[in-house]
Amino acid sequence: MILPRGTDSRPAGGGTLARVRLSEFWRLAEGELGPTYARSVTATQVVGRLGHRTPDEALADGVPPREVWEALCDAMDVPPERRLGADPARRRPRG
Repeated sequence: MILPRGTDSRPAGGGTLARVRLSEFWRLAEGELGPTYARSVTATQVVGRLGHRTPDEALADGVPPREVWEALCDAMDVPPERRLGADPARRRPRG
């Protein structure tokens, strides 16, 4: 299941915290893999640690985004130093 940007996939009653965590998941995934590849990987990469589901399926089933991100990082061999995203001090200013 692919969730288009802006789709609210949180369980009923999830509140703002769940939404922030899901948006953080996508920020990290797109930052590490690029926007297009991140969407492709999360839709197709079956991850054993997620019960042999894709990240999209796990998120839709209510698995916490942090758990999904950690499992995806392990499956994709993302180095620990890159799992929290780019260092804000190293980001280029927009403009």
